[in-house]
Amino acid sequence: MNTPFRSSPRVVKPEWIDFNGHLNMAYYSVLMDNAVDDAYAKIGFGPEYQKQGCTTYVAEFHICYVRELHEGASTYCTFQLLDFDEKRFHSFVELWHEDGWLAATGEALTLHVDQSGPRVAPMPASILDQLEAMKSAHASLPFPDRAGRKIGLKR
Repeated sequence: MNTPFRSSPRVVKPEWIDFNGHLNMAYYSVLMDNAVDDAYAKIGFGPEYQKQGCTTYVAEFHICYVRELHEGASTYCTFQLLDFDEKRFHSFVELWHEDGWLAATGEALTLHVDQSGPRVAPMPASILDQLEAMKSAHASLPFPDRAGRKIGLKR
């Protein structure tokens, strides 16, 4: 397992560019969300898992915009699992330009959901085992500087 996990490339589409000539803020989230699907496949989540009646919902997501992206830019994301318990997991995503510079970061708290409720529910052992393997693989990584931040005006 890659440490941290690295997604396949994604390209900034022309329709995502705002009137300022750079990637609209909403699409940083789109790029990160789509790239995280690659990591989810390694954990055992995805369309096939959803057919079993369970899925994940993001409860909270914080983005830090670091550098502008423009039309046609090729990007990839890294995914770091910070922590998990039986019903949720905490992750950190970095959105990178193919030239090696950081464009944005995202921090998520994600819930495991039984769709029959819907309600937050424990994950099956097979998923917990994959999360444990990923957390062990990521244990040598430093805790990201931008993780755990709060927003506000410092006085």
